[in-house]
Amino acid sequence: MIDFKKDLGILVFIIVSVLVILFLVFGIILYFRGNIFSYFAKEYLQTESAKELAKKTDPDPVKIITEKIIEKESIFTQEYFIVDAVKKTNPAVVSIIISKEVPKYEIFINPNAQNPFKDLFPGLVFNFPQYQQRQNGTEKKEIGGGSGFFVSDDGLIVTNRHVVNQKDVEYTVFTNNGKKYIAKIVARDPVLDIALIKIDPQQPGSKFPFLSLGDSDSLQQGQSVIAIGNALSEFRNTVSVGVISGLSRSLTVGDSFGRAELLDKVIQTDAAINPGNSGGPLLNLEGKVIGVNVAVAQGSQNIGFALPVNSIKNIIESVKNASKIIQP
Repeated sequence: MIDFKKDLGILVFIIVSVLVILFLVFGIILYFRGNIFSYFAKEYLQTESAKELAKKTDPDPVKIITEKIIEKESIFTQEYFIVDAVKKTNPAVVSIIISKEVPKYEIFINPNAQNPFKDLFPGLVFNFPQYQQRQNGTEKKEIGGGSGFFVSDDGLIVTNRHVVNQKDVEYTVFTNNGKKYIAKIVARDPVLDIALIKIDPQQPGSKFPFLSLGDSDSLQQGQSVIAIGNALSEFRNTVSVGVISGLSRSLTVGDSFGRAELLDKVIQTDAAINPGNSGGPLLNLEGKVIGVNVAVAQGSQNIGFALPVNSIKNIIESVKNASKIIQP
């Protein structure tokens, strides 16, 4: 006698099992899509190169095939990872604009002005307008800018201390989607050139995209890096690409106010870092922060510096937990 309930249960179990297996296979393919795509691209390049060389006589066709594959594959994978990293991280990079109330002046005609030539020509009676300058209230003007990036979804932003070190000014944060927020200073580190500021979401429950922190102790010279920032305080979310040129550099930097500061164990990179990039992230090809852009060598070409991210991890955690920087 056929047990329909038992057979139906087995059928349902088989269908569910097949669906689960398909879901897992699809998830694995989606997760490793970059490696799979790179593998098939490599196979395609090998086939095409072999076809081309089969038509020619060459003493070492294997060597030429290998060189072409390596050249095309390296360009393909590097471009792919750079574009992918920028897409993932760009929404979490912000531009910081510094505004201040400054005196507003106007030109006016003084009708009571005296003849400046009366001592030379006492009998001369000649009235002419004299233009003078006077203050007429104040106006808000942009006086500087910098960059920063989110380190939590509640609006906490890392930047340089020298970017937000002025008093009696207003700091406005522009996100990558064009929205602007008024920022408040949370903490300034007295030792490192690091500060944390915060903005509040305009809509309750909204969350900001934030960046993951990498490991700056494992960096190597020649490693590819990406810098994103508000170049020249005008071109927001500008992307530049380069390599790590040096590690554990020490240098003395100065700002526009004549203050000098010693930076130790910083990362040197040839990725273009311009004024306004200060406080922006230096990223690896995985899209993780490995440094905070801090300075550029004046009069040089492609010599920029970034604070290693491992030196600021405890600062970020201190602010998250205690709302202030606690140093040993």
